[in-house]
Amino acid sequence: MMKKYRLFMIIFLYIFVMACSNRNNMPKEGSTMEGQEPVEEAKYDETGCNYTNYKGLVMAGYQGWFSAEGDKSNNGWTHYGQNQKFEPGSTCVDFWPDVSEYDKTYETAFNLPNGEKAHVFSPQDESTVDLHFKWMKEYGLHGVFVQRFLVTVKNQRQNTSKVFENALKAANKHDRAICVMYDLSGSKGSEFNLLINDFEQLIRDYELFNNKSNPTYLRHNGKPLIAIWGVGFNDHREYTIQDVANLVKELRGNNNKVSIMLGVPYFWRTLDRDAENNRQLHELIKTVDIIMPWAVGRYSLDNYDNFVPQTLLKDLEWCKENEVDYIPLAFPGFSWGNLLKDASLYDEIPRHKGEFLWQQIAGAYDAGAQSLYLAMFDEIDEGTALFKCLRQNEVPENAPGFKFVGIEDNLPNDHYLWLSGEAAKWFAGDKNHSTNMPVRE
Repeated sequence: MMKKYRLFMIIFLYIFVMACSNRNNMPKEGSTMEGQEPVEEAKYDETGCNYTNYKGLVMAGYQGWFSAEGDKSNNGWTHYGQNQKFEPGSTCVDFWPDVSEYDKTYETAFNLPNGEKAHVFSPQDESTVDLHFKWMKEYGLHGVFVQRFLVTVKNQRQNTSKVFENALKAANKHDRAICVMYDLSGSKGSEFNLLINDFEQLIRDYELFNNKSNPTYLRHNGKPLIAIWGVGFNDHREYTIQDVANLVKELRGNNNKVSIMLGVPYFWRTLDRDAENNRQLHELIKTVDIIMPWAVGRYSLDNYDNFVPQTLLKDLEWCKENEVDYIPLAFPGFSWGNLLKDASLYDEIPRHKGEFLWQQIAGAYDAGAQSLYLAMFDEIDEGTALFKCLRQNEVPENAPGFKFVGIEDNLPNDHYLWLSGEAAKWFAGDKNHSTNMPVRE
């Protein structure tokens, strides 16, 4: 009896040890066991695709986050007002859109200098987004990254998806490049599965990677591109660099099915100031295709030459050594007095009639950058909008002590759109540009 028991225990222990050994030697995701067929890397037919690489393109960010009282979102004055109100003294926008060309607008509680009611737009309306993409084509801007905030996907997916649907349709109609950019701000690492599921649903619902259905969806390095913004900032976010690394791994899958761009802090390379002091950020960056450092608010016309040119050169050198593409950012100016209810913050970084924007465009080009990201197409909350806005003498009245900032009076309302188009021509190979801001004929 004892012999049988001992034999049983020997066999049991042998099976147990072998099982543990096999478990410990399981292949990592994306690898294979000896003798197994390797997972074939995803390959895409790019026949008919109009934008197969970010190189040579100038693209902008597209917030698309506004809603208006009376539009289809039933979401009130989101990103126009504060505390559910959009009226004098209760607003978060510093610039006012010129809505003279829009098919559908929404009356507000603000009055224009001539006494008429001021109106705004909603990207929930297909005609509005179509007009924006029409402008992109007219002025030559190559396209946009449509922002998709994970917190909005969580709570208002139908509304943000309607904006994306409008943008995708307009991009195809006007032959403009389009790409999804997920903004992680306000989210938690435990919620990143929501991003993966949302992206997979976009791919299914809109045939996002189908070169015939969506020939203008942006690709890079032979694969569709997805951008993830908000990685490595030192502002106490509720997710870690490791969380993002895991997210990148999941999005790629075993077959490396997408190219990935990360939006990182401006001082990502030196790991100081706006960046987390964590070398893991560098290791993560080495695994992706593109990085775009966030430069908004980091400098102005007056101090640009003090450090930006050297930063660009060193950033580009690091990325070249590590085989990562680098996309500099340029922005026209910055203003958020109404958002923070602080009159000292109006026009905090002045536009200087476009000189500041062109200074950055020329600096990026001279440093050897091959592409550019402009912030932002429609961001009127923080005053970085490039699209058509009212001039200073045309903006509505605000409450006492507050105001709206407008395009400089002696400029056309499309001045910054026009400069964006000139930048696009330059980066696409036009040789008729220089460090001097172009003069409009």
